[in-house]
Amino acid sequence: MARLNVNIGALKLKNPVLTASGTFGYGEEFADFIDLSRLGGFIIKGTTLNHREGNPYPRMVETPSGMLNAVGLQTKGVDYMIEHIYPRIKDAGSEVIVNVSGATVDDYVAVCEKLAPLDAINAIEVNISCPNVKQGGMAFGTSCSGAAEVTRAVRRAYPKNVIVKLSPNVTSIADIAKAVEAEGADSVSLINTLLGMSIDVERQRPHLSTITGGLSGAAVRPVAVRMVWQVAHAVKIPVVGLGGIMNGRDAIEFMLAGARAIEVGTANFIDPAVTIKIIDYMNDYCERHGVDDINDIVGMI
Repeated sequence: MARLNVNIGALKLKNPVLTASGTFGYGEEFADFIDLSRLGGFIIKGTTLNHREGNPYPRMVETPSGMLNAVGLQTKGVDYMIEHIYPRIKDAGSEVIVNVSGATVDDYVAVCEKLAPLDAINAIEVNISCPNVKQGGMAFGTSCSGAAEVTRAVRRAYPKNVIVKLSPNVTSIADIAKAVEAEGADSVSLINTLLGMSIDVERQRPHLSTITGGLSGAAVRPVAVRMVWQVAHAVKIPVVGLGGIMNGRDAIEFMLAGARAIEVGTANFIDPAVTIKIIDYMNDYCERHGVDDINDIVGMI
């Protein structure tokens, strides 16, 4: 068996496989399908300071080799998560990471201050890249100054591991990555969804209530791999890769491009056990290629 342990800054993972926020609920929804303790970690759904209803329906539609979503960060808020969800998932046996979002910088800070005392949560993923909310979200992640402002404030409020999730809907994602690195991010994750649109030609109206939404799935993978490769060569902090990872082969592709760990998203909707299959594939891949430590393949390209 190969050594699959990886470190994302100070965060130690038993293997590189994480789940992408918004595709894995709070983790417990998948407990009937997989052993959560086998994962490197799971990132729970986007958490905000206050309750959010999300966007009106319809807010999901299939597209060729992917899907568009405009859920809009539906959540009951951080206090509900701490009181009702945290006690049920804190002993899952793998790292629990909270995806944090906000409409203002102060919102991000307030959520981080509430999460900091939780012993079983050693990292947050700061979402400055969601394209499906009218305030905050991607608005912070499309400029170096906005990304830096949020990261600076979160870094002061949260003493543990800070992962910043980057938007692909920018001119230079490497510049954004360097901006958050300079403000104290421990790592970056990319990519979030690409902004897309789909129209029902018979009804002559958009499929989504919000007109546009976030494109995910296999269709975005070549773009995501390219951006991971660019960012891995631009920053010194670890990179977490995601975007269209559907199987183990895809996951290895991201690691060769420079990702230290990967997140599985849309594939969870198709096969709820895909993460375990990816872990098994990584072991098999390392054995076939004579790799004793999976860290040795990171950034080979």
